[in-house]
Amino acid sequence: MILYILIGMCLIGIHIKGYSQENKGVFNHIALSVYDLKKSASFYQEILQLDTIPEPFKIGKHAWFEIASGFSLHLIADATEIKAHNRSTHICFSVASIDDFIDRLANSGIVYYNVQNEPGKVGTRVDGVKQLYIKDPDGYWIEVNNEQR
Repeated sequence: MILYILIGMCLIGIHIKGYSQENKGVFNHIALSVYDLKKSASFYQEILQLDTIPEPFKIGKHAWFEIASGFSLHLIADATEIKAHNRSTHICFSVASIDDFIDRLANSGIVYYNVQNEPGKVGTRVDGVKQLYIKDPDGYWIEVNNEQR
């Protein structure tokens, strides 16, 4: 009888552990409040080359983009003004080629900065990854690097 109770407790423990792992928080999306949805959506499509995904609201106030498998960026047209944002609060995208990305920026007239905030300069992290920073139309900072995972 004691053996059956111990086996039962072990099985319950395994089930509870599995349940807690299934219910931990998992990143899903990031949402940004934007002033001009059309302008912001165009930036994320053309400059960062993100693919749009269906959004359920269909009221003209949202644009959704896939940023990785199962993860999305939601733009919401509800900002009443464009505000300054601290570069320490940013989102980051990796690209295959920083040089190709810089060409795209130049063709669009977008200024990029290194971590010292010097315009037109690319930085290199201590791990050898090249990085630069740009602003989207609402002033949100975006890091772009060539980290390969």
